[in-house]
Amino acid sequence: MSLNVLVVDDSAVMRSMIIRTLEMAGVDIGQVFQASNGEEALQQLDANWIDLALVDINMPVMNGEQLIEEVRRRSAIADLPIIVVSTEGSQTRIERLQQKGAKFIHKPFTPETIGQIVEGVTEVANDNQV
Repeated sequence: MSLNVLVVDDSAVMRSMIIRTLEMAGVDIGQVFQASNGEEALQQLDANWIDLALVDINMPVMNGEQLIEEVRRRSAIADLPIIVVSTEGSQTRIERLQQKGAKFIHKPFTPETIGQIVEGVTEVANDNQV
């Protein structure tokens, strides 16, 4: 099953790197949507079917943590699998994000790391839909 993926990062270069790494990891990608901040991400989520979001934390307008909180409040998308891809080093913040149901990948990352985490979160999401 191909996944519609939303990549949210204020750096266009990083968005491209994440998409390329997903492809290198062998993730079956359907459509790819992009946003440069949390507000744009919410617009994409309102307009498109998204199976998975990869989100940076430190962004202008609405950061990744605020985006995750808003997604979890919206019943239609509350169970969206979210993977945070960030240089964030604070263990406290990482744990807070994980409590909100997000997985975490440190930048820099490898195709193997992204592939394993994507496989894990999408298997859980598929199990919940059955």
